[in-house]
Order: sequence, then structure tokens, then C-alpha cells
Amino acid sequence: MAGSSDSATVCTSVLSAASASVAEHLPERVGGSEPEHLSTGKEYGTGSMVDCMATKKVTVTIPEDLLDEIRVEAAERGLSAYVADALRFKRDRDRLLELVDWLQEEHGPVTEHERAAALDELAELDAEHERRRASGPSNAGEAA
Repeated sequence: MAGSSDSATVCTSVLSAASASVAEHLPERVGGSEPEHLSTGKEYGTGSMVDCMATKKVTVTIPEDLLDEIRVEAAERGLSAYVADALRFKRDRDRLLELVDWLQEEHGPVTEHERAAALDELAELDAEHERRRASGPSNAGEAA
């Protein structure tokens, strides 16, 4: 499953980069007195970041079948690192959803035309990435 792990890391990094780039536009969080800044994503994809951060042991209850699946996926980097990355991803996604809600309150909902345009742009980016993958590693640093 190396491909899906790489995709998850890239996806997580993209979401975190998007979070960081719009952090200054996010208003105060509901119930907070200070603006919260979003993650920069630097902790993603390392697998060893948990080892060099201050940590605290906690107990959580997880369905047994899910835990068995996670242990298989997390075997190489460890269960704690896997869970920490999953929690960071969830936290960042929640903050992005909060930002979307705020932006829709400020500017109105995204229209179907805007949504279609964004999906078209993503499809173009996916096609470009696939083209670069297919052309081999010699073009890895080539500008778009």
C-alpha cells in the first residue's frame, strides 16, 4: 500500500499548506478569544515526529476490527505515529471546514459554476501529475 500512503501524505500536505496559506483570514474560533493559526503540515510524512515531540500517553477505545486494520497499516512507523498523524489530519480538516463555513457566511455559498470550474482545474492538475509520472523521473524537476 505504498501508493496509498504516498497519496495520503501528499493529500495531507496539500490540505495543511492550504490551511497555512489562509490562516490569517480565519476569524476567531467560536468560543475562543484568540485567533487560532492552522497547522503548517511540517509534521506530516515523517513518521518519527512523534518521537521528538513532547508526548502524553492516553487511553482510547477503538473497535477491534479497526484496530487490527490500523496495526497492519501502521506496522512500519508505529501505531502512535499513525494515530497522531490521523488526529492532525482530522484537526486540520475540521479547521478547513470551519474556514469554508466562515467564507460562505462572508461571501455566500459556492455556485455550481464555481464548483465545476474548481473540479476542472483539479482534473487538469491530476492529468499533469499523471503525465509527469508516466514520463519518468528524468522530468521530475521540470516546471509546468
